[in-house]
Amino acid sequence: MGLEIKVLDTGDITLESSFLVLGRELGQDVPAPTNAFLIEGGEEPVLVDTGFREEDIMQRLGMQGYRPPEMELENQLGQHGYDFEDIGWILHTHMHIDHGGQDDQFPMGTTVALNRREMEYSVSGIMGKQYPPEDVKHLVDRLHEDEALALLDLDDGPETIVPGVTCHAAGGHTEGSMNVHVETEEGTAVICGDVIYDIHDQVQEPHPPANSGRVGVKEPAPTGNHGTSKRQEKTAVKQALYEGDFVLPVHDRPARVNERGEIVARLYDEVPGREYDPEEISLPGFMFGEHTTLVDDPGPP
Repeated sequence: MGLEIKVLDTGDITLESSFLVLGRELGQDVPAPTNAFLIEGGEEPVLVDTGFREEDIMQRLGMQGYRPPEMELENQLGQHGYDFEDIGWILHTHMHIDHGGQDDQFPMGTTVALNRREMEYSVSGIMGKQYPPEDVKHLVDRLHEDEALALLDLDDGPETIVPGVTCHAAGGHTEGSMNVHVETEEGTAVICGDVIYDIHDQVQEPHPPANSGRVGVKEPAPTGNHGTSKRQEKTAVKQALYEGDFVLPVHDRPARVNERGEIVARLYDEVPGREYDPEEISLPGFMFGEHTTLVDDPGPP
């Protein structure tokens, strides 16, 4: 099953650095992209996550949202020849403020799917303003329309959405987070939401440095924003790295991984796609911290 994934830029966020990687550059604001993922090549196009509702809504969390016209979801889909009504499924890695904010632009004929545990978690109030009432209420509206909302019981095992696209329980970031596995011609791509925020500072060169252990695999760094324990979060990061050939976070660019969970290449706007040596290339949008702006695909490495 040779599916393809296109990275959609649905807006940028400026937020405190240690929110993304625990203990890193306290008090310093950094930019982060907010991606959605368009899965093509199957029986109908599938979209993973929809970004934040509007720029100002990010201020509820003390962050700044930025979405120029070219990053509007309608325009991002349009670059690939799609309108809202062309999308068959929307899959949510989880329902935080910057992941489920534009579902109401899609017709009820587009089925929204998420882990049932995430639906329960979103209405519990346990993470407060990270779940906007506008987004949660829209899910409830869909709950009462035929085929508008699919709640997945992933604690009982993965569920296949369409051939080549499977949802798996992830945990770690939120109790109901899920990974979306996509079968491409070059292996399994794992769309992991916020289980990983920053590939470089969490996985490649964890901040602060940690013991690698006898097997040589570095211990991943935790984030400053998780609804489970640090142990569970680290387990979720390792799971995302070990389960496929690519890993795709929502707030960083994709990476290829080997069987040991090590980053061997970075990609830009599609998977499979052009790959870059992770040790030789340093691009805004690939890593945080030292960069202050995001740029377009820089061309051949």
